[in-house]
Amino acid sequence: MDPISKFLTDYRIPIGPWGKAFFGFLTDNFDTIFRAFSNGLNFILDGAVSILLMVPPVLLALVIAIVAWLLQRSRPLAIGVFLGLIFIINQNLWKQTVQTLVLVVAAAAMAMAIGVPLGIWAAHKPKVYRVMLPVLDLMQTLPTFVYLIPVLTLFGLGNAPGLIVTIIFVIPTAVRLTHLGVVSVPKAIIEAG
Repeated sequence: MDPISKFLTDYRIPIGPWGKAFFGFLTDNFDTIFRAFSNGLNFILDGAVSILLMVPPVLLALVIAIVAWLLQRSRPLAIGVFLGLIFIINQNLWKQTVQTLVLVVAAAAMAMAIGVPLGIWAAHKPKVYRVMLPVLDLMQTLPTFVYLIPVLTLFGLGNAPGLIVTIIFVIPTAVRLTHLGVVSVPKAIIEAG
């Protein structure tokens, strides 16, 4: 082995011990805050699931199909959505479907609430976007489980860690698309407005 390679392998940067110490510090000193936040998110998500589960499944499936038709004005789409949801009910997977629906809608709403203002800010400040770009690339490149393990360590089990990880994974898309939309507006329209 050449001396440079030997040096690089003998004197490693102690990322693992530093990470362990950092998360140990967070869990030792801020565990109450993280758990309270997690319990609050779980309470809201579980409440939304409970409310939706009170509605008869076929009625909720019909409402979702009507919303699909109103959004797309496509009868085949609405019928397909309704039949798909009826199949889910038939397979006794309705509760899991409602839980997933609540989690995805909440994550999308929160990611948009964070990502759209960041995208607008980045569109108006090119230097900010240049700083954000590598972070956004990293957030989209890393697998979800890379986020999930530290989030589970801090927030415990439940829907809250899944919600947080989904938000982290979706924010880059919201920022990029908002940035693209704002930057793509022609100068003449901006000056006229």
